[in-house]
Amino acid sequence: MPITDDLAAIARQEAELIFPSFDAESAWRLGLSLRELAVARNYSIVIDIRRFGQPHQPLFYTAMSGTTPDNPRWVQRKNNVVARFHRSSYAVGLALQQTGLTFNARYSLPDADYAAHGGCFPIKVAGTGIVGSVTVSGLTQREDHNLVVEAICGQLGRDYNTLRLVAE
Repeated sequence: MPITDDLAAIARQEAELIFPSFDAESAWRLGLSLRELAVARNYSIVIDIRRFGQPHQPLFYTAMSGTTPDNPRWVQRKNNVVARFHRSSYAVGLALQQTGLTFNARYSLPDADYAAHGGCFPIKVAGTGIVGSVTVSGLTQREDHNLVVEAICGQLGRDYNTLRLVAE
């Protein structure tokens, strides 16, 4: 799939996947949904849901069997991208890939703190804007991204098949 098609699909996801409200209970339901998908598919992933602010407030976290100490670090680095740019980490990474620039070269931000790789998606609330993020780490970046979108679609009653990124 061409990068331009993926970027257009992600822009659509970001525009349409809007929660009417989002609180700790919403985060819990979304996190459990992701965990259930992971268990059913035998995925070894870390799931992190947090509200932005100073400091960020963790709302849901789990590390599935088979994950490594690197996964939480990936979560933090992807989350930093969404917190800074209010775009999915995959969209930021694909846009950089399209330009041929590295994250550090484009934004002068350290790679040690930022990872423009798929798997972190902004939590947008109607009438409020971006309030946090949901992150998955452990699969390929495209699969991480799609899993998060699938779970959000399930929570919002949206048809995942019309919003997912198609297979490469």
